Amino acid sequence: MKKFDEINIIPFIDIMLVLLAIVLITASFISQGKIQVNVPKASQTVAFKSDDLAKLLTVTEKGEVFFNDKPISAEALEKEVASWDKTQKVTLKVDAKSSFQDFVSITDLMAKNKISNVAIVTMKEKGR
Repeated sequence: MKKFDEINIIPFIDIMLVLLAIVLITASFISQGKIQVNVPKASQTVAFKSDDLAKLLTVTEKGEVFFNDKPISAEALEKEVASWDKTQKVTLKVDAKSSFQDFVSITDLMAKNKISNVAIVTMKEKGR
């Protein structure tokens, strides 16, 4: 009988590569769940760090409103915002092709509830 002086790590590497492939595939499915919005371009932007405690409001091109990536009606959104603390951080993503009225409605709702810590997501124009 042959004595083993070393541990064979080839099967271990094979298992790790399979696990890596599973993690990468799972991560790609998770990222596809986000709502695609073409945010407007701005000449001046301020970079800020994403905050886990910030609420995310998204308005699509068709005027559909999403709260933390889940669809919400205007009435339900109004009740939700009314329950927030006045210092609540809010991130607002509005599609560039949506109507200006959609943007004004959301900002009016924030002003009515005295929520002033609102970050509006834009994309910096290229070449500036």
